Amino acid sequence: MPVLAGAELGHYALVEKIGEGGMGVVWRARDLKLDREVALKVLPEARTSDPDWLARLEQEARAAAALSHPNAVAVHAIEEAEGVRFLVFELVHGRSLAELIPPTGLPLPQIVGLGAGIAGALAAAHRRGLTHRDLKPRNVMVDEGGAARVLDFGLAAFLPPAAPEASPDSPTRPYPPLPGGGTLCYMAPEQLRGAPPDPSADVWSLGVLLFEMACGKPPFRGATPADLVSAVLLAEPEPLARSRPDLPPELAAIVSTCLRKDPARRLLTADDVRLALLRLPASETRERKVAVLPFVDMSREHDQGWLCDGLAEEILLTLRGVPGLRVVSRAAAFSARAAAGPTPDLGELGRKLGASVLLDGSVRQADGKVRVAVELIDVDDGAQLWAFRHEGALGDVFALQDQIARQVAAALEVQFGHAASAPAGTTQLRAWELYHRARRLYYRYSRRAVEEARTLFERALGEDPAFARAWAGLADCGFFLYLYVHRDPEALHLAREASRRALELQPALAEAHASRGMGLSLDGRHTEAERAFEEAVRLDPDLFEARYFRARDAFAQGRLTDAAREWEAAGRARPEDFQSPLLVAQVYDALAQPEAAAAARRRGVVLAEAQAAREPDDTRALYMAANGLVALGERERGLALSDRALALEPDDPMLLYNVGCILALAAEPERAIDCLVRAVAGGLRQRGWLEHDSNLDSLRASPRFQALVGAIPAEA
Repeated sequence: MPVLAGAELGHYALVEKIGEGGMGVVWRARDLKLDREVALKVLPEARTSDPDWLARLEQEARAAAALSHPNAVAVHAIEEAEGVRFLVFELVHGRSLAELIPPTGLPLPQIVGLGAGIAGALAAAHRRGLTHRDLKPRNVMVDEGGAARVLDFGLAAFLPPAAPEASPDSPTRPYPPLPGGGTLCYMAPEQLRGAPPDPSADVWSLGVLLFEMACGKPPFRGATPADLVSAVLLAEPEPLARSRPDLPPELAAIVSTCLRKDPARRLLTADDVRLALLRLPASETRERKVAVLPFVDMSREHDQGWLCDGLAEEILLTLRGVPGLRVVSRAAAFSARAAAGPTPDLGELGRKLGASVLLDGSVRQADGKVRVAVELIDVDDGAQLWAFRHEGALGDVFALQDQIARQVAAALEVQFGHAASAPAGTTQLRAWELYHRARRLYYRYSRRAVEEARTLFERALGEDPAFARAWAGLADCGFFLYLYVHRDPEALHLAREASRRALELQPALAEAHASRGMGLSLDGRHTEAERAFEEAVRLDPDLFEARYFRARDAFAQGRLTDAAREWEAAGRARPEDFQSPLLVAQVYDALAQPEAAAAARRRGVVLAEAQAAREPDDTRALYMAANGLVALGERERGLALSDRALALEPDDPMLLYNVGCILALAAEPERAIDCLVRAVAGGLRQRGWLEHDSNLDSLRASPRFQALVGAIPAEA
């Protein structure tokens, strides 16, 4: 019979069509026997003629009907009338979650309430052996009382292999068919690979929903279905703090755990997520959120950046250990302050960071004396909650940072407790200064800069031989010089010893584990290196070196997806770093993701050119920007930057290698190989880079290039 408004199916009168999807057409109907409104889902005729399919559907529908939970839409019956098969559901008056999420995301109380309700319904289903398999915003109704109601429990397995609807950020054309249906950006990686869905896959989908409720968009997007699948399988989502710094880090941790690629590492059950969400409001009422901004350099020569940043960072690290305070991450606070310009609106800056209070300050240092002025500002009304000025000897800085942290805690009426008084690992100001100056040089990644950094690290250790972070820095310099300048076994041995010494002095130091991982990587002990990197990340998820070294190790082995993930994480750890986006762009090229590569390059070129403007002799910034520009089609502009870098350091092996890459991209094969030959002759022996770097693909058929690669030992 035709299924039209006004028709009757058994004792159900159809009122109006309210939806349509892969499982059929949904009608608002009236149950004439019980005089109540219900929802009827009329199943597709083509499927109901298959007796095996229908028998399995009826078994699953009976299981779903036995599920009773206030956040699950009840299944009343599966029936047949007038030759039509249909499911009878509870009718929910309200709107779908997809209609309710604004582009900027929902407020925390709504995220918690809806998320906990969805998680509770999932947990109840999982206890009965049911999985949802297709959790997405359109399968969640929000009723008139504001409660989440989850639709279609246990039924997604019976969706025909038809194209699911596109999300607002996805292509408008249909996705390709997938067994069991489902919308790609909400499906767990193992589902996309064909594994049978289980409760852990529902936890993944719940993590996607929480992210979307927070940020107004799903964590994984792509211009094509292939790009979207690749993003789900390979990409790490943008940290919640970047789009919603006002949300507590505990929520970001819940989402991050739900979205782990490996289902065995998700750890949380749906009920764990529910309980963790419900704990958030209580935590929010107890804690104040403070952002420590980098201090302004008021010195005459403006050459005390190391002191300004270092002092702010030590205060930040100390406050991080104070119960009752939540501290905005260094990367978020420092990058937001840099982006705000010389005269920022502090209230707007604080709101952007999601902080309730800001700690701002300035430093003036001259003739061995230091003047520090700080103030604590209420973000809501701009009121000064506390202010402090100090003028004294430069050597007072360590006691000063502890004093400031204690007074901030007192002003915010929280107990200081046993927060660390010297997170930097030294109380010797000169050692601390030399360390920070050395790190700035090291990040330039040129032979001259790294050799200068090594000298400064050695001098820091002369001031304080127990300074573990300086030992780790010394090891990093040694590994770099071994890789890119000279293959001196003694230098490699000394670098290994430096990393070992750092671990002995401070076993819980993330930098030491990252340096140890780099040494193991150079030995070809990649499994042990991965364990060291994993430990470094566990100790400090935002440690740039851990992510960056891990990416280099993965790239040299040809593990491109792992390299992409870690370089993306490195970029999040240091938003000002230009290297990570430009390096990950090359990986995206190799993975046939041109749009992701172009976006990363554009981001990296802006950062690299800004660094070159600040420091015109930074050859790393020059040649990395040149590489990105040539790859983006700006050949002449890129080659001009490349020539500038080469004129500054014509014999640097690392620079020569990169210029070779630029020339290969610019269709100058012989000049490119000339540079690579000089790089290898100068000490660069990373065969893995020559073998896997997509920049060099145009050279691979050249006998000269093949001979060059073949002359480098395979273990290098």
